[in-house]
Amino acid sequence: MNRTGPLLLVAGAEFLHLAPAAVRLPVLRRTVARRTAGHGTDPGHVALTFDDGPDPRSTPYVLDALDELGARATFFLLGAMLERAPALGRELVARGHEVAVHGWHHRRQWYPAPVRDLRELRRATEAVAELCGARPLWYRPPYGVLTAGPALAARRLGLRPVLWTAWGRDWTADATGDSVFSTARPGLTGGATLLLHDSDCTSAPGSWRATLAALPLIAAHCRTRALTLGPLRDHAVPGPGFPNSGRESS
Repeated sequence: MNRTGPLLLVAGAEFLHLAPAAVRLPVLRRTVARRTAGHGTDPGHVALTFDDGPDPRSTPYVLDALDELGARATFFLLGAMLERAPALGRELVARGHEVAVHGWHHRRQWYPAPVRDLRELRRATEAVAELCGARPLWYRPPYGVLTAGPALAARRLGLRPVLWTAWGRDWTADATGDSVFSTARPGLTGGATLLLHDSDCTSAPGSWRATLAALPLIAAHCRTRALTLGPLRDHAVPGPGFPNSGRESS
């Protein structure tokens, strides 16, 4: 029995599923995928974003630090984390921050599962909207791996995928405030999107403390260069421009 045909079909489906993940390549981020990468058009703004919360053990410390710095941010929330700390999700919005979607679970979507992808992303989006009281505009896939299933689900739900242009590698066991800042510093230019983490739920235990220590250094660096730290909503990155934005299409 010739199995070449079915194998080619499977391989083709897997290729199409993984193709959008190519936006992680630096050359594409700088050219055709600038919006997805998070490049803003405001030369005086840096988008400050946090992943993996809300986490009652760490997020409140990050919120207090941001208050002291007079900065606001976009928090990409995991549905499973938000479900356990809904009051903290509402506090994010009450304190002036923007909430966005990071998925329900923090896992890579390597294999095609469009029904599951839509179901889980819809569940996470609805949880953010209902528990935080604010409609999310943005979606960041876990690990920054944007495959076809979640990308299409995000489009259907009226979310724009956004990755990042700078990070601090704050998830590692040996991260410190200085190391996070020095790693992020080269990318802290006008229009950048900075990735940090307000939880260690998928990182080295206690790594969020390095993020906390880095925040004043990052803020001071931006201030001396007349750059404003703020959420994606102020970043001059076009929001979802899909038909029926804000509700699922039929």
